Amino acid sequence: MTFARNQWYVAAYGHEIGRELFGRTILGEPLVFYRSEETGEVVALADRCVHRRYPLSESRLEGDTIVCGYHGFTYDKAGTCVFVPGQARIPRTARVASYPVVEQDSFVWVWIGDRDRADEALIPRAPWLADPDYTTVCGMEPLAARYELLVDNLMDLSHETYLHGGYIGTPEVANTPITTEVDEDNKIIYVSRHMADAACPPFYSKSTGIEGRITRWQDIEYHPPCLYILHSRIAPVGVLPNEDGSDPDAFHVEVVYAITPETEHSTHDFWAVARDFALGDQEVSDFLRENNRTVVMQDVVALDILEQVIQKEPEDYQELSINIDTGGLAARRILKRMAAESDEPVKAAKAAKAAKA
Repeated sequence: MTFARNQWYVAAYGHEIGRELFGRTILGEPLVFYRSEETGEVVALADRCVHRRYPLSESRLEGDTIVCGYHGFTYDKAGTCVFVPGQARIPRTARVASYPVVEQDSFVWVWIGDRDRADEALIPRAPWLADPDYTTVCGMEPLAARYELLVDNLMDLSHETYLHGGYIGTPEVANTPITTEVDEDNKIIYVSRHMADAACPPFYSKSTGIEGRITRWQDIEYHPPCLYILHSRIAPVGVLPNEDGSDPDAFHVEVVYAITPETEHSTHDFWAVARDFALGDQEVSDFLRENNRTVVMQDVVALDILEQVIQKEPEDYQELSINIDTGGLAARRILKRMAAESDEPVKAAKAAKAAKA
């Protein structure tokens, strides 16, 4: 599968980017980011000098221009070369690509495709990550596996029982049926698992203080290709939301993943855990940060192994899917369609070029 290029992807957390040049590869494109001295806005340029391809992320900032660390070619925020060594005339083609950037909900989003189609209204929201009524811990782990494997992993949480036992997994997660809804028009997939009477895993018992069994809801909302949200509700058994929708006696956790392909076989795995309880409790924050990172690393190890298995298997290998895979299969279908739609302008341009030849 090729990438869905005409989409927004998370490139970084806002706190990662400052006045130091910051390099990161997105969809196979090496990019360099920095924060403008003049406006504070994030700038994204191709991370490759037009002269001899030296990485601009290994160069230096002078004000709001990047000076290539190899031969001194200098670029402004738009990627236009404003100085070349040894001559006054600047070649017309001396420029690097610039990319639309939006900062929203603590993330830095970048658009890799046709910039004329970069509508920031299309960026899905994760407002809890910047909401004072929530406390958030977050991180990012590199994954040496294709991004589709992480999508599969997150769309089917039954693996929590087996891979994450002792942290977030209990028998009820795997044994409770799911419901799946697909909004084809808006390209959103919903997968829900509501457990009326479940064991309380350490992840929640130690952070909420609940003792005994719980009512545990897992409501997934996936916005392909990049943003995954798990709305998690935890309460003592029998405690349900009020008829008016208020839910003061439950604990709510918004688990957010931004799934950004680095290359065809590697992924940036951004994760964040936002909670509406114990807001100022640093011990709870430290516990959730450490435990969620442990869970993420268990997934990383498993998916890195799976990537190697897939690369070595025959092309005609047929896997088996069951009821718990309905959300993941819908995600695969939508991602494939989005990638094909992104390919159409490229194919048309190649066909037109071939016709002229």
